[in-house]
Amino acid sequence: MKPLKILIGCETSGIARRAFLDRGHDVWSCDIEAAEDGSNRHIRCDIRGGILQEGWDLLAVMHPPCTRLCRSGRRWMSGPGKWTQPKQLPKGRTLESMRDEFEMGVDIFTTCWNAPIEQVAIENPEMNDLARDRMPADLPKPHIVQPFYFGERAYKGTGWYLRGLPQLVETNRLPEPPRGSDEWKNWSRIHRMSPGAERARLRSRSFPGMMGAAADQWGGWAIEQEQAA
Repeated sequence: MKPLKILIGCETSGIARRAFLDRGHDVWSCDIEAAEDGSNRHIRCDIRGGILQEGWDLLAVMHPPCTRLCRSGRRWMSGPGKWTQPKQLPKGRTLESMRDEFEMGVDIFTTCWNAPIEQVAIENPEMNDLARDRMPADLPKPHIVQPFYFGERAYKGTGWYLRGLPQLVETNRLPEPPRGSDEWKNWSRIHRMSPGAERARLRSRSFPGMMGAAADQWGGWAIEQEQAA
């Protein structure tokens, strides 16, 4: 069986890269930051700079900038209607800087979605109306899954925008703890994380159980498509 050539975009943790690599594929990750694990299979670059043109079979984009695209970030971008003056801005920020981040998020997402690659999965929350207005016409609704569908004791609704790939099927759904219990609070730790320099990085980390399921299911699907072609 010929291994797939896979690019894991916008990842520094190596969690997704290692999951696909463990299944025997030719896998590389890329990000503007260095890999946490020091892997020589990590390329430091802007994903928009040409790497998408290098003949990949499957692209999984893990954590592209989404703060200004998601529904929770909409209030910082506009007031009532669309692109009106917001009621307030985050401390120390200007509307121009917020718009610049919005434009960067749109550009990275659309560049990855339109890449010349047959199978594409982009992790991003459900978008606000301002972002949806800028998205490609063929963009589907996100497929939302939770880490506890895959044996991880955590809550974090994870949206996958998929092209040429099936939706993830849960592999080891855990029973949810009683709401308000200590265990429930532990499962909710990502949402309850205190502000700090590392908060964004820690909140965006992939879950090994989910990535293992993705490597099995999406990798297997892509191989089947190649064999059927």
